[in-house]
Amino acid sequence: MINEINNNNFDAVIAAGAAVVDFNATWCGPCRMLEPVLEELSDEMGGVQFFSCDVDENGELAAQFGIMSIPAVGVFKNGELVKMSVGFKPKAQMAAFIGAAVK
Repeated sequence: MINEINNNNFDAVIAAGAAVVDFNATWCGPCRMLEPVLEELSDEMGGVQFFSCDVDENGELAAQFGIMSIPAVGVFKNGELVKMSVGFKPKAQMAAFIGAAVK
């Protein structure tokens, strides 16, 4: 399951454990393609929380993490950004990216 995250709750939500944040926008085609991939991974990867952040509605977060292109997927551990991936990736590549980052 992917939950919405925003400027107001970001720090509190990702403070503990592993979290994947999909920075996206409703008008972005590749973002829409990535959404079901991340939804599947959220069901398959136990111990990792998955979140979606609309950059149009949460410009402060986009600026904080230097998001210039979307989709951008950030992996966080205990509130700290570990890795960032930009652009669409198929499920196997995205699973490997997330898996390596949360080790």
